[in-house]
Amino acid sequence: MSYNEPPPPPPQYGAPQPGYGAQPQKNSVMAIIGLVLGIIGVIPCFWGCFIFSIGGVILGLLGKKDVRESNGTKKGENLAQWGFILGLVGIALGVIYWILIGTGVIDFTYEGQFGDS
Repeated sequence: MSYNEPPPPPPQYGAPQPGYGAQPQKNSVMAIIGLVLGIIGVIPCFWGCFIFSIGGVILGLLGKKDVRESNGTKKGENLAQWGFILGLVGIALGVIYWILIGTGVIDFTYEGQFGDS
């Protein structure tokens, strides 16, 4: 080491800090929306709301693609993956529900509180 060279930087502990002017990673909006739609699609699956589940599947796939193509500027691939999985679960549960309704296992006939129709 000569006298003209600057001293080496001290060791860094913990998570690395972004350099000056570097933008922190942001979550992919499509991944977040895909996760939300996947969750919403699973909750009312007994009503057969396939629109939310299908949206969760589609935006989950698009969110994963968005994160991969962002070259490290976006994160949220796990959010997109869970949106995709929950969307598939919602579709499967909705199909099973409608099959049970079609076969008569689940019946929606309502008789009044005191047995009167």
